[in-house]
Amino acid sequence: MRTNAARPAPVLVAALRLGFLLAVAALLVTGVIGGLLRAGVAIPVPRASAWPGRAVLGHAFLMICGFLGTVIGIERAVAVRRRVAFAAPLLSALAGLAMLAGDGTAAGWLAVAAAIVFIAVNGVVVERQFAAHTLLLLAGATVWLVGNVLNALGSQTAAVVPWWLAFLVLTIAAERLEMTRLMRRRRGAAAALYVLLAFLVLGSVLFTLAPAAGGVVYGLALVGLAAWLARYDIARRTLAARGLSRYMAVCLLSGYCWLAVSGLAWIGAARGYAVRDVALHALALGFVFSMMLAHAPVILPALTRVKLRFGAFFYVPLALLHASLVVRLLFGSFDFALLGAGAAGNAIAIALFAATLAGSALAWRLGGATRA
Repeated sequence: MRTNAARPAPVLVAALRLGFLLAVAALLVTGVIGGLLRAGVAIPVPRASAWPGRAVLGHAFLMICGFLGTVIGIERAVAVRRRVAFAAPLLSALAGLAMLAGDGTAAGWLAVAAAIVFIAVNGVVVERQFAAHTLLLLAGATVWLVGNVLNALGSQTAAVVPWWLAFLVLTIAAERLEMTRLMRRRRGAAAALYVLLAFLVLGSVLFTLAPAAGGVVYGLALVGLAAWLARYDIARRTLAARGLSRYMAVCLLSGYCWLAVSGLAWIGAARGYAVRDVALHALALGFVFSMMLAHAPVILPALTRVKLRFGAFFYVPLALLHASLVVRLLFGSFDFALLGAGAAGNAIAIALFAATLAGSALAWRLGGATRA
């Protein structure tokens, strides 16, 4: 009897995984469509539907709180191995869907609830392993909560986005710090990292109160962080390796270049130059998505138990992402058509990477079947 009662559990787990996968895919696709429409790209969307307009207005919310918040939440929930931890990505996914449904108020407070649960989850991580990188993960979750609260209270998006992006930067910095914790570093290197990240948070605070000063501090912190990562990250050593290790190193180091570009653009925007799109997307696409392309071949198998076959084709979406970013950010400021072309290239690169992951998973299965 107990065996029969326990049988539905795998079906329920599979259903939950499928539900999360569909929600994540929907949030990514609609978020990207919203960004393309903002960039002036003509996309055939249903005229009678209201969600494209909502995707345009909620582009940052969908991409950061909806898509990335859910993905990071799932990763952390799997790591702590507690079912209740999945409440965080569930709430963030619901927040994104509520935004698409036109209920911005519900979306905002669902995101707040997601961040609160996410803080608790990271508290468990710190309790299990009290270390610098786990404390940074907790700090990133707290920063996300601040941004979500400001958003729910009706603050302007321009004041909220620095908090959301700081959440992503802190999370990535924590993961890279964990990867390099066994490397020898100069005395004071770790302290310098903490100071830079503290200035990033300070820049977020100042941006809410005095945007010009906040933008300068925020940008300086990003430039300093890019220099720190380029100097101390293990990617410098693995660049000479082969296969997946070299690919990850290329992703990471190119992402650090975009991080520096973003920092300079934040400073320029604070001084009145028309480089806000460069500041935002060099960070959100150039840096954050480069990190995703680097880590996905390792994290995805750990989360889904689906093995991937790495090959040179992984470099294709990476190259397209960077090339289209150059078109968008360097030439798009002078030609709106090139801005749209670059944005379209960004979207194609993301889609191509998703197809690459699917194809590499299929290649592994077919290869396994052949070997069997």
